[in-house]
Amino acid sequence: MIDHAQAVALAQRALAHLEAGTTDQAEDVLRVPVTEYLDPDRWRREIDVVFKRVPLALALSVELPGAGSYKALDALGTPVLLTRGQDGVVRAFLNVCRHRGAQLCPAGTGTRHRFRCPYHAWVYDDQGGLVAVHKPGTFGDVDTAELGLRPLPVVESLGFVWVCLTPGATIDLDAWLGEYARELERLELDKWHVYEQRELPGPGWKVAFDGYLESYHIQALHRTTFAPTSTSNLMVVDSFGPHQRILYPVKSLRTLRDVPVEDWDPAPHCGTVYTVFPNVSIAGTWEGHGVVSQIMPGPGVDRSSTVQTILTRVPPVTEEDRRYTAEFSELVERGVADEDYRTGFDVQAALSSGANTHFVFGRNELALQHHHRWLDRLLAGSN
Repeated sequence: MIDHAQAVALAQRALAHLEAGTTDQAEDVLRVPVTEYLDPDRWRREIDVVFKRVPLALALSVELPGAGSYKALDALGTPVLLTRGQDGVVRAFLNVCRHRGAQLCPAGTGTRHRFRCPYHAWVYDDQGGLVAVHKPGTFGDVDTAELGLRPLPVVESLGFVWVCLTPGATIDLDAWLGEYARELERLELDKWHVYEQRELPGPGWKVAFDGYLESYHIQALHRTTFAPTSTSNLMVVDSFGPHQRILYPVKSLRTLRDVPVEDWDPAPHCGTVYTVFPNVSIAGTWEGHGVVSQIMPGPGVDRSSTVQTILTRVPPVTEEDRRYTAEFSELVERGVADEDYRTGFDVQAALSSGANTHFVFGRNELALQHHHRWLDRLLAGSN
């Protein structure tokens, strides 16, 4: 769980801003060319240099709860199969039969110890080994040891399954996360429960993810969803390399003014977001409900898809718990799909109008600035 002393310190920073009408700020405004949201060559470099090279959190550990669990998904046009073997180890493979390239199973989760190709019935085990060739007597001799599923680099840690989409690459998760690993460890995501999961269509991935990185829009855009309880234009931001911890205080934070600090319980008054660069947002985990959003680019520069997973710290058992969880899930979906992404689609459609040559990120949008600076930094490092 989040360290209490740390939570109090963050809440104190937020309360000071709330009282003063201020927020954490960057040193200056940042101008970002609109072409960075439109250029297909730039988009392809973002995919090839960033998304296919860094460790991506493609699944939560709790989506693969036991031996034989699997998850199949499309990640940036790459068919991926995640399996938890009988030894408890999670492995990642290209979801592609080595015979004639058919995908072994459709997107989704389930339990299987064998994966039978629907095209010619070749069979693989949950460790990727080819264990049966249909009608071997007529097919001819093949070395089954060399025809196992193509592995992808994978590490299970901190409640996530991290995958690199480049076969043969290596994952150095310690180097990638640094001190941020401790922040994620405190969330104990491997102990949560999946209540609901859905896929939301969105605008281009940067337009979509930009909305997760600032609260400047809350009062205007989320008047009936998030604005009644959340503050607008107030952020407490800490960065850890490219990753960030953002605190959006709830309006009830003011009630702590007259409470001795030693008696503070900040959790109900702090909306926290942990972002994992380049595309994951983890929100609300200081209390009993949370949401993990995984924003995936494509199929083109103007589209993305978001896997939105609603988590509960304990499964809802009582009628009241089930009702509250259902309301929380509906609120999150409405706020993101009907408000953030619907506006994002409008933004995306207007990008080529010529109205703007640049977007202006304010000093009060420092998390947004930080994200774009790191994206530019990684792209420049590939030159």
